[in-house]
Amino acid sequence: MSQSSIDALNSSIRALREQQIPIDAFCTTWRGQAALLAALPPRYAEVMEDLLGRLETGNQFSEESCSYSQDDLLAALGDWLDKAAAKLAAV
Repeated sequence: MSQSSIDALNSSIRALREQQIPIDAFCTTWRGQAALLAALPPRYAEVMEDLLGRLETGNQFSEESCSYSQDDLLAALGDWLDKAAAKLAAV
């Protein structure tokens, strides 16, 4: 169950980078991983939501007028995913 969630989230990062999905669909995919979030400490959900919120905020503005870089946020979500996978593997 958790590995399929991790795979889905990795795929969504690739799809967003390649502009195959919009940011709202990306965020819906991430927020829809209730089983994965339930298997992790609560702090993971807090950090994920903070990053997704920044991604959504950055989408409302042009790159020049917003301090949130989509590439940086996607990299941070990739790091989050790596840490989540390691945490689940250690359990």
